[in-house]
Amino acid sequence: MKRIFLPLAALCAAALMAMPSEMQATADQGKKPLEQVPSMEKFQEVSDIVLDKCMACHSRNYDLPFYAKIPGIRQIIEQDYRDGLRAMDLNQELVGAAKDRPVGEVAVAKMEWVVLNNTMPPAKFTVVHWGSRLTDKDRETILHWVKTTRAAYYATGPAAEKRADEPLQPLPSHLAVDVKKAALGEKLFNDKRLSADGTLACSGCHLYEKAGTDNSRFSEGIRKQFGDINAPTVFNAVFNVRQFWDGRAADLQEQAGGPPLNPIEMGCSGWEEIIARLSADEALTAEAGTIYADGWTAQNITDAIAEYEKTLITPNSRFDKWLSGDDAAITAEEAEGYRLFKQYRCASCHVGRSVGGQSFEYMDLKADYFAERGNPLNSDKGLMGFTGNQDDLHRFKVPNLRNVELTHPYMHDGTVTTLDESVAVMGRYLSGIPVSDGDRRLIVAFLRTLTGEFQGKPLTGTPVER
Repeated sequence: MKRIFLPLAALCAAALMAMPSEMQATADQGKKPLEQVPSMEKFQEVSDIVLDKCMACHSRNYDLPFYAKIPGIRQIIEQDYRDGLRAMDLNQELVGAAKDRPVGEVAVAKMEWVVLNNTMPPAKFTVVHWGSRLTDKDRETILHWVKTTRAAYYATGPAAEKRADEPLQPLPSHLAVDVKKAALGEKLFNDKRLSADGTLACSGCHLYEKAGTDNSRFSEGIRKQFGDINAPTVFNAVFNVRQFWDGRAADLQEQAGGPPLNPIEMGCSGWEEIIARLSADEALTAEAGTIYADGWTAQNITDAIAEYEKTLITPNSRFDKWLSGDDAAITAEEAEGYRLFKQYRCASCHVGRSVGGQSFEYMDLKADYFAERGNPLNSDKGLMGFTGNQDDLHRFKVPNLRNVELTHPYMHDGTVTTLDESVAVMGRYLSGIPVSDGDRRLIVAFLRTLTGEFQGKPLTGTPVER
């Protein structure tokens, strides 16, 4: 097979040009100053390995090998390339990131998993391509890079030194917010005047007593209308790379502007309608005027709601306490469940502070979830519904798993009603590794340790059955 030895700078440029504009916008969020990004010299040490032994199957810039012309072989090879790109597009996730931002947390975790488990390059590739295996030095170099990158950009601080390199990190106890904006935002979040008929507030689908969800497959909007996608929890949404299952909102503020104007959800014809109703409330209008010089605007309303939503975080779970050094915070079985959570590749995508929300992955990566489920939904398009890119079909934002025992039902379509089933589904369709009954039991036990506190009290909700 022809290997790719393009200069790194050229690959970076190609990657950024090929990256869809909306995903580039995602990349630009939270961008760190250039001087804080890992040095090119340090990244070059890893990129040489990647270019030599990984890029051929995880890049759109490849040449088919000479034997691809053999009847029957071409189809197999093309499928291998397609699978490789769907699992991880290194141009987008690794090479492009080296230009002016840190490599994404999910890319770091994926690199770590394949090295620790010695799954890449795959055996059928190395049989034909001698010398393509990772050497001990390669593995050592990549794992050191993973550790230093995670420490520089993704360690949250509260983790104990012995657990600082875990792919999951403790939630912070609080985030800095503008207190006055957040107070106004809380009132607006609970204000039914943001709906056309005055019957539904934002909190109507994101109930505090149900861990920021409504525990329904699909939420009910005004006039008893229903959409076709499960409402994710609002708790810890501030940590998501983008908002909504299809990523169509760049941040909390853009997300807050969606439901009020959605005809199925809150059904307003425009912001003028909402502003007229709010303006009739003299006290609330006066409060808004002390914060925003121009008073009620769509920009100011969504800004206040977004500021409030930054306060909806749930630290101090038992697992957070374990990460922070309290060995007794979780049981031996729960600790084993966490080990299995990592072993089965769950922690390759469910990473970081919120245990997810950092990437978009294919729901049918290893098997055809949609064909086997049947009953197609418009929401099944996933990211493609936002980008229009056929390559994004069936890609969804990975949900955060904080408080997951309380946020049922699961998946974008709300068809999974137990944690046990959700682990089985992920094993079959995402990891491609069947999870035994015993291992599922332990992983579920671990997942239940992720339930945290809100405003110093245990988060409320009904724990899902096994």
